[in-house]
Amino acid sequence: MQGNKNYTEALFTNFQLSDHVPEDNFYRKLKSVLDLRFLRRLTAPYYGTCGQKSIDPEVFMKIMLVGYLENITSDRKVMAHCAMRMDILFFLGYNIDEPLPWHSTLSRTRALLPDSVFTEAFEQVLRMCMDKGMVSGHTQAIDSAPVKANASMDSIELKVPEDELDEHLRKIRAMSAVDRPDKEDKDDKKPKGPRRKAQNNKASREQQTITADERSLKEIKSRNLKWSTTQTERPGAKHKNSKYTSNKTHYSPVDPDARISVKPGKARKLNYAAQMAVDTESHVITHIRADHADKKDSQTLQTFTLELKKRLNTNGLLWRNLLADTGYSSGENYAFLEEQGIESYIPPHGTYKGGPEGFTHYADGDYWLCSQGEKVTFRRVFFENKGNRKKLYLTKPSQCKGCPIKSACIGKAPEKRITITAYNEEYKRAIARLNSKRGRTFKVKRSSTVEPVFGTLTEFMGMRKVNTRGISNANKGMLMAAMAYNLKKYLKFTQKRVESAAKSAEKHLLQLVVLIRLILKPNPSF
Repeated sequence: MQGNKNYTEALFTNFQLSDHVPEDNFYRKLKSVLDLRFLRRLTAPYYGTCGQKSIDPEVFMKIMLVGYLENITSDRKVMAHCAMRMDILFFLGYNIDEPLPWHSTLSRTRALLPDSVFTEAFEQVLRMCMDKGMVSGHTQAIDSAPVKANASMDSIELKVPEDELDEHLRKIRAMSAVDRPDKEDKDDKKPKGPRRKAQNNKASREQQTITADERSLKEIKSRNLKWSTTQTERPGAKHKNSKYTSNKTHYSPVDPDARISVKPGKARKLNYAAQMAVDTESHVITHIRADHADKKDSQTLQTFTLELKKRLNTNGLLWRNLLADTGYSSGENYAFLEEQGIESYIPPHGTYKGGPEGFTHYADGDYWLCSQGEKVTFRRVFFENKGNRKKLYLTKPSQCKGCPIKSACIGKAPEKRITITAYNEEYKRAIARLNSKRGRTFKVKRSSTVEPVFGTLTEFMGMRKVNTRGISNANKGMLMAAMAYNLKKYLKFTQKRVESAAKSAEKHLLQLVVLIRLILKPNPSF
């Protein structure tokens, strides 16, 4: 017989969320292990003693976690998603008929709380992973990746010299209709009338001022001239208004902390840089921070290393090995890591050369010996224009006079001149470590450790784009994404341990049953 379902909404009902969320549900498990009560004490100084009550900081942090766990970066969409899921409501501590906070509360609370609150929440989850033995600490893989900023390249403006800044701002910010005519109508070629484009420029005076030297500006000018011919294959280069933009000459008034950066084969965009460290034991993220995208990785390594080392030492872990790619290579970094007692496995740049061909270096006396037996002695240490620390070696003019290979060696110069990095010994030790069996193993381990983690964060955990503005908010978002990733790792790890323990107990029980049967079985020899 065919059924016919008629729906009539009940006036009263008895409903409990805990009865309808399965025991093996992810958010039910997360609710049982995640303790965020410390947030109320930590955030108390940032709230007043009167007025309307704000969102519970524990609930706020959980909603933020849900956004990254579900790969949702919009505050409005996160709240709509939470309202439709019973397991998430149970995780947040809300009944099914209880209204959730308004979405704008998330952005206001995010701006209210400093980075230190999010850092403490991240460290709390990291300590949970450490207590379970998921973090060894001795080997850390470090890498960086660009993260799209919440600003368009169409918003960038030109920087001006300091003495012209005030006049420039008057022209573009508060022009009258006479000073700033609007576009003409296509039909009658007459102005449409006054146009005043309102802009909220968040950049400081320093960010709007050109700080590049004359040499850098000339290089940028020459690149602009060659852009239409040499960059025709780059995305966006064929546009009629395409031009070479640089952080030295342009800035974004919408998000001044964002920087122009580019990857090979990609269009130039406003990005942030995510610097991250991953422990090689169970691929747990041990440190993450947002940085300006125009910085080289080698410039950020020392600060990043000190922060990570302090965190690991505070939790009783000893850091011994650092794995990174060529972008972090520099003589200063090799020497710094040796001072910190950390063995670096960082490939040097292809531009590094151990010394001139045909010359042998002798550390005892610090000199180079040519094929003709003449010494090129050390003279002084100096810094190049780019700030690189170099060592200068020279011969005396009398040494090269009458040399049979003089023309091939020094040409018309009066003496032989050798310029080499002041960290040549550190480079040699780093290359020796890389060429060892352990170094080859670590090379494979680095690429299989940190790169998949970045892929997971960008594709599945809301870190493809920063949905907020400012480097502080970008840092908060990256900490939350890393926190969500570690929590998923933690629950998966503990579940595996429970399953393995259950299998082990079952195995021992079977062995015990077999042993009892053997004991009770009559012996035919009696």
